[in-house]
Amino acid sequence: MGERIAIIGGGIVGVALARALALRGLGGVTVFEKEDRLAAHQTGRNSGVVHAGLYYQPGSLKARLCAAGRTSIRDYCAEKNLPYREVGKLVVAVDESELPALAEIERRAHANGVPGLIRLDGGARLREIEPHVAGVAAVHSPQTAAVDYGAITEAMATDVRSNGGSILTGHEVVALQLEGATVRVRTRESEHVVDRVIACAGLQSDVVARLVGADPSPKILPFRGEYWALDPARTDLVRGMIYPVPDPRFPFLGVHFTRGVYDDVHVGPNAVPALAREGYTWLTVSPRDTWESLRWPGAGALARQHWRMGLDEISGSLVKPLYYRKARRFIPELRMSDLTSKTAAGVRAQAWGRDGTLLDDFAVDQVGPVTLLRNAPSPAATSSMAIAEHVLENYVLARTRD
Repeated sequence: MGERIAIIGGGIVGVALARALALRGLGGVTVFEKEDRLAAHQTGRNSGVVHAGLYYQPGSLKARLCAAGRTSIRDYCAEKNLPYREVGKLVVAVDESELPALAEIERRAHANGVPGLIRLDGGARLREIEPHVAGVAAVHSPQTAAVDYGAITEAMATDVRSNGGSILTGHEVVALQLEGATVRVRTRESEHVVDRVIACAGLQSDVVARLVGADPSPKILPFRGEYWALDPARTDLVRGMIYPVPDPRFPFLGVHFTRGVYDDVHVGPNAVPALAREGYTWLTVSPRDTWESLRWPGAGALARQHWRMGLDEISGSLVKPLYYRKARRFIPELRMSDLTSKTAAGVRAQAWGRDGTLLDDFAVDQVGPVTLLRNAPSPAATSSMAIAEHVLENYVLARTRD
């Protein structure tokens, strides 16, 4: 039977880990998910993009695991007959001031082995890919794809169950007690003694880390991303995905256009501080979550460094014409009425340190038999199967060998 292993978190990363463990027969695996369904938060509320690896620092975990994860997700969708559409991504420099940053994206993309990447100079070249786009240059990633991450997670969950694993939804872990070589896992409904815990708790990752006395840093700062749906009658304005050149000082990509796997087109997301860990609207407020963020040692440094961008993002959230103005830079034919309704928002679990630094790379901690995935922002969904292999090789199997 092997070890008894608990996975905390029923998003795509947690379920991918459970699947990898179950397929290898490394133990009896149980997934604990506090919601009544899987993929309820970051996994089921993102853009559905399979990233090719354009943005990430070469050599970083993000860069390496994104490349491996993209291939794994593509092959898994083919195996399970799940939708996978290579719609392509165009990263556009609107004016010449953005050319140096675009050149850096191109450099990183080549270093990361992004397949099929090409540089396009001049508006006419851009419009060969996206006929309605405006800009002076771009890089095009033809193999950037769209998927349904919720469907992928459910398929992986079926694999877990078929290979002897269990998935318990509606089971929020409220306590972890280290008892020698074992861990007592308590939920509101049940109690379990296991040999190993792997926490992939996303927005709650620092909360779970505190249960075993791990370092409070990095802490999770929730950022909400809001999307507008593009009028179905106007989706011909976008063939694939149109992205801005991101600001290298901020770990968000900016408002962009994405054609989804089911042919819908949405615009966004922005990035506004959420007033609760799971604050999907301005009306969802957690005084405790907000107070914990405000009193964090890095709050002042973060505010001083990014207050202008923060004010700009909040203004765009509250005032539709400002959001529209950002989007129209890339498609001048866009009308404000084309943005028909706000769709389901997502909240990104962004880790930040005591000095106010927003962590960019994936981060993992270990406390005895408990492995904690402390930071897994985008491209975590793309990288999920590769993250699972990384954690197994470097934390589970390495500890077994020791």
